Amino acid sequence: MSQSPHMSLVNAIAASVNDDDSAENANQSLRAPIGKVVCVGRNYAAHAHELGNEVPAAPMLFMKPASAVVSIRQGVIRPNPEVFGDTHYEAELCVQLSADLSAATIEQAQQSIGGVTLGLDLTLRDLQTELKEKGHPWERAKCFDGACVLADWLDPQAFGDFTEVHYQLTINDTLKQDGDSALMLFPVYELLANISHAFSLQAGDVIMTGTPSGVGILHAGDKLMLKLGAHEWQAQVQ
Repeated sequence: MSQSPHMSLVNAIAASVNDDDSAENANQSLRAPIGKVVCVGRNYAAHAHELGNEVPAAPMLFMKPASAVVSIRQGVIRPNPEVFGDTHYEAELCVQLSADLSAATIEQAQQSIGGVTLGLDLTLRDLQTELKEKGHPWERAKCFDGACVLADWLDPQAFGDFTEVHYQLTINDTLKQDGDSALMLFPVYELLANISHAFSLQAGDVIMTGTPSGVGILHAGDKLMLKLGAHEWQAQVQ
């Protein structure tokens, strides 16, 4: 029986990355399969403003199932735009837990991160808008297969206390998103502790910490590059 993409993601990444010490170290600590993906909405004020949304007073949370997760090495696949409308990209700093968290302190949250990477939260924006206008949940716009694209996991120790992590998304050699964790409304450790008071987090869970301004539409053939420090990942939109 073949393994589903989300259950085999960590092993696939470990097998394909063997020339980077930090990635190798991180893969050693990320043996648990991804359980759930917790996403944080509007964690950058500029992004909230660009979509005409209010800036939240507390973290806005939603989830993606593990079945939505694919490796960036598999490419970026849009649902048929003739059926589902536009697919938007949202680049985000992501962390994976190596320990369970429940009603955690900031100090416990600091010790819980086993890996760091970048991800793309893909959104069927037309469908999301339609569902929101009807007052309906919008999982259909956020949870489709391939809606969470993750790059390779890196050693979290390389990123200090996560207060000044810079990352970028370029499309067709044009800078589209320029993220800096210093601009987060709710910093990484605070986010983890806050989420763990709403519901328990488990080893293997992934947290997408929010997207900066600059989100937009993906088109077939677009060439994407995610950059986090000295690390770069490329993919083409199918």
